[in-house]
Amino acid sequence: MSLKDQITEDMKNAMRAKDSERLGTIRLLLAAMKQKEVDERIELDDVAVVAIVDKLIKQRKDSIAAFEQAARQDLADKEKAEMAVLLAYLPERMSAQEVTAAVQAIVAELGAKGPGDMGKVMGAVKAQLAGKADMGQVSAAVKAALAG
Repeated sequence: MSLKDQITEDMKNAMRAKDSERLGTIRLLLAAMKQKEVDERIELDDVAVVAIVDKLIKQRKDSIAAFEQAARQDLADKEKAEMAVLLAYLPERMSAQEVTAAVQAIVAELGAKGPGDMGKVMGAVKAQLAGKADMGQVSAAVKAALAG
C-alpha cells in the first residue's frame, strides 16, 4: 500500500471514529498533496508525499515556537497535536551518527573541500537522504564536514 493510500485510509478511519482533530490534520495533508498534484500535473509517489509531510512538520515547528513566544500555549498545544499526527507518516529517521557518516562519505566521494563546495554537497546529500533525515541536522553535518 502506498503512503498516499495509507493516508486516505487513515482519513476514513478517523471519520468512522469521529476523531475530528486527527481528521482535520489528515485532510490538511491530503489538501497539500492534491494541490501539488494539480499544480505540477503529476501523480505523487511516496518520496514526494514524505517531502510534503516534512514541509508541514517544519511549519508546525515554526508555529509552535511563535505561539510559545507569544504565551499562547493553547495554540501551541494544537500545533503539537497536529505535528504528532504528521510524524506518523514519516519513515524511520536516521540517527545523528548515521547522518554524519553518510555526509562524510558523500564529501569524500565528491572530493569537496571548504565551505565553497556546500551547494554541491547539499545537492548530492538531499538526493540521497531526502525523507530519511532531518535536513537541518544534515546541513549542520555538511558544514562540520567541510570545515574540518
